[in-house]
Amino acid sequence: MAKKYSKAKLNKFRKTILAKMEEVSHDMDDIKSDIMDKGNPKAGLSQDSVYSVHMADAGSDSFEQEKNFMFMSRESDYYKNLSLALERINNEEFGVCDICGGLIVEERLMEVPNATKCVECKTKDKLNLK
Repeated sequence: MAKKYSKAKLNKFRKTILAKMEEVSHDMDDIKSDIMDKGNPKAGLSQDSVYSVHMADAGSDSFEQEKNFMFMSRESDYYKNLSLALERINNEEFGVCDICGGLIVEERLMEVPNATKCVECKTKDKLNLK
């Protein structure tokens, strides 16, 4: 019989994941509001706006906007991975290494709830990619 975590442990992981998803959701809302609130929404609509903003300020604003989009993308990917972890919990496949089939250490799952590989397999995988 394949190794797997008990229903009680899976419920503990579920609560941790739901809390992290809530936190990520709030973070994404904050980032989204930063993206929407940046700068004057009417800037760039008139010919005079080109001269009213210093080139360095425009560059800084552009950099901040790109950074916010990158953060939003990263948080969105993390949220999707947490959702997949919840699916694995529902299928009672959560915490099982995709490579060796062994159980992923509970401490790792509490810190990285979207982990799909044990530490040994993840390390070997990283070394093989280099």
